[in-house]
Amino acid sequence: MATEAPYEGPITMTRKGFGFFSVGDDTEDLLIPPEWTNHALSGDIVKVAPAGAYRDPSGRMPPREAGKVVEIISRARETFVGTLIEENGLTLLAPDYKKMYVPIVILDRGDAPLGDKVLVRLGEWAADKEYPLGTIEEVIGKAGVHDVEMRALALGQGFSSDFPPGVVAEAKRLEAEGAAELSEGAKNPIRRDFRKVPTCTIDPFDAKDFDDALSVQKLPNGDIEVGVHIADVSFFVKPGTDLDKEAVARATSVYLVDRTIPMLPEVLSNDLCSLRQGEDRLAVSAVFTLDSDANVKSEWFGETVIHSDRRYTYEDAQETLDTGKGDLHEELSLLHGLSEKIRARRQAKGAIEFDTAEVKVELDAAGKPIAIHLKERKATNLLIEDFMLLANEAVAKHLAALGKNGGPHFQSLYRIHDAPDTDRIENLANLLRIMGYHLKTSGDGRVTGAELNKLLESVKGKPEEYLVKMATLRSMSKAVYATKNIGHFGLAFDFYTHFTSPIRRYPDLVVHRLVKAHAGGDPITPEEMRAFDTLAVHASEREVAAANAERDSVKMKQVEFLADKVGQEFDAVISGVTERGLYVEEETTHADGMINIRNVGDDYFEYDEKHYRIVGKRTHKAYQLGDPIRVKLTAARIAEKELDFVPAA
Repeated sequence: MATEAPYEGPITMTRKGFGFFSVGDDTEDLLIPPEWTNHALSGDIVKVAPAGAYRDPSGRMPPREAGKVVEIISRARETFVGTLIEENGLTLLAPDYKKMYVPIVILDRGDAPLGDKVLVRLGEWAADKEYPLGTIEEVIGKAGVHDVEMRALALGQGFSSDFPPGVVAEAKRLEAEGAAELSEGAKNPIRRDFRKVPTCTIDPFDAKDFDDALSVQKLPNGDIEVGVHIADVSFFVKPGTDLDKEAVARATSVYLVDRTIPMLPEVLSNDLCSLRQGEDRLAVSAVFTLDSDANVKSEWFGETVIHSDRRYTYEDAQETLDTGKGDLHEELSLLHGLSEKIRARRQAKGAIEFDTAEVKVELDAAGKPIAIHLKERKATNLLIEDFMLLANEAVAKHLAALGKNGGPHFQSLYRIHDAPDTDRIENLANLLRIMGYHLKTSGDGRVTGAELNKLLESVKGKPEEYLVKMATLRSMSKAVYATKNIGHFGLAFDFYTHFTSPIRRYPDLVVHRLVKAHAGGDPITPEEMRAFDTLAVHASEREVAAANAERDSVKMKQVEFLADKVGQEFDAVISGVTERGLYVEEETTHADGMINIRNVGDDYFEYDEKHYRIVGKRTHKAYQLGDPIRVKLTAARIAEKELDFVPAA
């Protein structure tokens, strides 16, 4: 077996330095013991040669098929954020990234104080050395300080608030000349003029970049015209410029608890591109003619000029809907009625309604968390969502149809979501069977969105709702960007793309360029199209990195909020079960923590993977995913973003 050709792909590392390498769907991952990792780090692209069965010298692990890293093709990360410490006379970086299983040796600390957070570039890691070398690229500041920790979270995922000099220069030029360029662009006869049509934006109260607006008007024949107008970022951001290169590199904006790290400089994101109330703005639009049942009778895609009459918050718009009074209340009511019909049709097709709540952390001026609650999803949130989904689907279909004949713009970018893995669905169906629920699947283990919706509806309000929702979510694939369309399982769309947020997502900007190119605007070069596959992978990766930074910033503040409550008891729900113990989610703050299996109770607990539970050997007491549990907080480690609990006595 050792003579087989090596596999190539990404390696996943654990905190203890063990690696795992996937060799195919139906085969168990190869185990890479620490001595055979060749200094590979989590996410690195490596070549792995099969190495027969590995027997753990300690005897704790059963023998399993192993591999040996024979070459590191590329590093997933070149930089690491962490805290400077000293050990045995050496200056070391203790990395924040939990899968970085060794510290990094810093030979030249300069004037960076111990205890500071720094950004370090990974250097040489000699085969005979236990630790790699690194050089300090940026001193972020003293660990534990709010601003320092937030910047460290972003830098740790590769996002910086600072723009390079070329971008700063282009932003300065736009500050001086952008308004005149916008005014000139508005005169272009190619643009349909919507400035006299009632138009509004609906966004969170603290939003600064408004990249979507809706216009609505009744036509003489009783039909309704709805315009989904999206900021024309591509008017200002041209391929090949410093602005464009930096936007590609970032690929997305990042929304931490206290700040936005934008994809584009503020002169664009908050001013020239933002669809601000009372100002003319350039847009790329999807315009629909709908009948009274919200059936699409015709559609048009192209460049427009618009004028937002009203900047609504979700709350303001909801109040206008509820009271029937205020600016544009007739237009809002019309949009609301149509959106409900669009949503009902989507749900009937099998779009999955998970309806997961988002946590909102309120901070004081110093960045200290003072309140944590769930964001409420109002009818106005759904209204915006419905029209954005309508536009995204329609644009994807439009571009696919135009590119079908292999014309000059045959490539497109899609947002795809694969059907769930059949093994995962089988595991889910088994769990549900134990709980008395039946999930209907086809002979080959496939499931439809409609069946999943039936399931989610049947558990609403029941004690097991959380368990079923979480187990179903975990069985889903991840949505990604791609040039090959396979549809979007979760939304039950055959065609889907991202068109509606070009201020904060680069793929949307590319889709705008494609819409314009097909309508006779600047052509997309063959070189640009050849880069789409790489761009899709990069944008998907950056999206995950941004989500991790956002989640970590919330998690850090949840832990900080609970740090002075050690010793107190809370109601929680079991949100995860592993051989290491129980993950629990505290009920009011929705903070995650862990009960180590050693601390669960006066018994030896064994992990029952098939039933998502642990069971006491002597008492047969079981703790299952989704069970409510009363817990006591025993530790809150802010820097590690970790909470420890024990069951309350």
